[in-house]
This record gives sequence, C-alpha cells and structure tokens, in this order.
Amino acid sequence: MATNEAKGFYKLSWLQRIGFGAGDLAQNLIYQTICMYLLFFYTDIYGLDPGVAATMFLVVRLVDVLWDPLVGTYVDKHNPRWGKYRSYLVLAGIPLTVLAILCFWNGMEGQTPTLKLIYAYVTYVGLSMLYTLINVPYGALNSSLSRDTDEITILTSVRMFMANVGGLAVSAGIPILIAILAAAEDMPTEMALFMGLGSLPSFIFMPLVPAIKKKVGKKNMFYIFLTVAIIGMLMLYVISRMGPVKDNIVLVYIAQFIKSTGVIVSTGYMWALIPEVISFAEYTSGKRIAGIVNALTGIFYKAGMALGGVVPGAILAWTGYQAAAQEASTLPKDSSAWFYAMLIYAVVGLALLIFCFTQTKERVVMDENETKNVKISDLWNEFFHNRPLRVVALFFITAFAMMSVGNAAGAYFMNDLEQQTPLAQEGIRWLVCIIPAMLLLLAMFIISKYELTDEVIDDINKKIEERNK
Repeated sequence: MATNEAKGFYKLSWLQRIGFGAGDLAQNLIYQTICMYLLFFYTDIYGLDPGVAATMFLVVRLVDVLWDPLVGTYVDKHNPRWGKYRSYLVLAGIPLTVLAILCFWNGMEGQTPTLKLIYAYVTYVGLSMLYTLINVPYGALNSSLSRDTDEITILTSVRMFMANVGGLAVSAGIPILIAILAAAEDMPTEMALFMGLGSLPSFIFMPLVPAIKKKVGKKNMFYIFLTVAIIGMLMLYVISRMGPVKDNIVLVYIAQFIKSTGVIVSTGYMWALIPEVISFAEYTSGKRIAGIVNALTGIFYKAGMALGGVVPGAILAWTGYQAAAQEASTLPKDSSAWFYAMLIYAVVGLALLIFCFTQTKERVVMDENETKNVKISDLWNEFFHNRPLRVVALFFITAFAMMSVGNAAGAYFMNDLEQQTPLAQEGIRWLVCIIPAMLLLLAMFIISKYELTDEVIDDINKKIEERNK
C-alpha cells in the first residue's frame, strides 16, 4: 500500500469520498436551483420578457468564455495555504451563497424595466463568475486525490450520486418548499414528482456504474444509456399529445423515469473522463495542468448551458408564451417564498462546501517549479494537441445543452401546459422532448470518437510515474 501511495495510487476512506461528493451536492443545491427555476422566476414572478431573459443567459455565458480560462490559469499557477484547489470551496463559497440568494430577491418590484434588468444582470453575472471560481478547482480536485482509475471511478460514482441527491432536493423539494412558505392551499405534488423523477434513478443506477462499466465497457455503457434516454423522451412527447398531462400522469411518470435513467448514467459518468484527459495531457506535455483542463471543460459545458439557456427563452418568446395567472399557476408566485427557499438551500450548500473542504487533500499536483511555467496559452495549446480532450469538450457541449433545455422547460411542462396556446404547448413539448433527443443523438456520435480505454489510461499513468522517479 505504501508503495502504491508513493506512486500516487491512493485509496481513500469512505468518509473522504463522501466529503468530496459533498462538494457536488452543495453546488447542485445552489446551481441546480438556478438552472431549473431561475428562468421561470424571471418570466413568471420577476416579470422579464422570455426573449430578454434568453439574451441575458447568452451574455452571461459569453462572459464565462472569457472568465473561465483566467480562472483555470490562476488556479494552476497559485498554491493558497488552505490547499491548491480546496481553498476556493470556502473563499468563493461565501460570496456565491450571497449572490444566489440575491438572484431570487424581488425587491426591484415597482422599479423601471431597465433597473430590474440591470439588477438581474449584475446578480446573475456575479453568481456565474463565482460558480466558476468553485467549480473549476473542484473539478481539478478530483484528479488530485489519486491516480488510481478504480478510485477515480468510485469517486465519480459517489460524486454523481450525491450530486443527484442535490438534484432531487432541488427538483422535487423547491416546489413543495415554496408552496409551504407561501401557505398555498394546494401542494404542487404532481410537479414535484415529475421534477424529482429527473434525479431519482441516480439512487438506483449510479452505485452500479462501476459494475456496469466493467461488464459492457465504457463506450457501450454510453451507447446503452443514451439510447434509453432518447426512448424516454420520445415516449414523453407521444404521451403529452394524448390529452391533458395530468390525465395521463402515471404514463408521464414512467416516461420521465426512463428518460432520466438514461440521462443520469450517460451524463454522470462523463465526469470520470476528465482525470483521464488530464493524465493524457501530463503524459504528452509533462505538465499536470488540472486547472486548465477543467477550465476548458468548464468553457464547453457552459457553452452547452448557454445554448440551453437561450433556446428555452427564445422558443417561449417565439411561440407566444404568457405567464399563467396566479389562480391558474401550479407553482405559487409569492416572491418572498421564492427568496426564502433559495436562502435555505444556499446556506445548507455553504455548510456542505465547508465539509468538503475539511475532508479533501490534494496529493497529485504540480510542484512549484512547474506552476511557474503555466500560462493562458497552455489552455488553447492543450485543446489543439489533446484529441481526447476535444472529444470530451464536444460531448460536454451537447450533454449540457440537452440538460439545460430540458431542466429549464420542465417547470413549464407541468405548470398547466393546457392553459397555453397550441403553438406554445408544442414549443414546450419540443423543449422537453424533441430537442434534447436530437442533442443526445449527436452526443452518441461524439463519444464514439473517444479513444482512451481503461487499459490505455493505466499504462499512461504507470509511464508517468516511471518518468517522475
């Protein structure tokens, strides 16, 4: 064991694995609330036009394209005393918590549309920049804990399991919590169940990922579960056209569960590919630039989220979506309830970030001499010379575009869909079912080009250790 650990092949305790996963649980409590419900909050409570909101989501992601490389380079070049990567869990976690809460504050009610829009831009841009300042080093933290591919697979499974705990708490919990805080007479139970089924399959299938991958192989696992997701989406589309959604709610739940099973496994495991491309980069360039690689993947998954953020708002605007009247809305529109719900989730998220900080320790990182040579140009050099990284980057774009479109549209799908015009109804169906299915077909083609098998990665890691002796 000592010899393996000296080579960087560390085995972690379950408390350390859970502690690491707590970081993703924390980020999901905060950021999944933003991804799933902020567009709905902006259009139906805050009062922004869907087209204006779509433009803002695009602008925020363009800012990220400039910001993420700076963060990745900064993280790789510096070694804060609390840890090269884990320091940011606390240093950026506190202001992130504050801005997440402020995003759901409706204190600008009664002000001019221009002032309301400026406030929305400032809070959302600030939140996104701080999220990057946590997410990039957190992603690098994964590959810094061990070189062992089996340990990385376990870490990724734990991380994704806990991320989906956060996803379930947000998707199903937010509608119920808002209804409680708003003292609503009717609980949005059907919406909560539908949204919650987007995360529920993780508790069944994510613990099985190591065994499934061992049985069918990495690529086949992607193919199988991407296909399952597409089947579920097409089922959901057909069922939603059979009549009012709530009249066929059991069938809707079944289709949503099938869809989510495929999405969760195929998109959850993609995070395990990041340490692989980091090792490949170290083998080919001699630099273990984990921050830069995670910044690159951050750019591309945010590019996907930009597409996912723009498309729903644009389609809602084009199809003439109108915010439902208070009495016709399944989700309560009490702005104070939305604010306090975000307050609760953000504070719990901060506590979990601190727990993650206490349970993690970087072991596989660049030494001080190597960090001096890191520069922003390394980011683009790595992208152009690292083919597996390019494949993963493109997969991230399509996967996160799919998730962003589907997640943002889910609240509209279950919020009395039939109250909208036929054109607006069809637009929402396309957002939930057809567009995500098309993106997954593209993702299946992209992942077919990935060439780093487990055997190749193990061989690369051994050669790196021999070279570093």
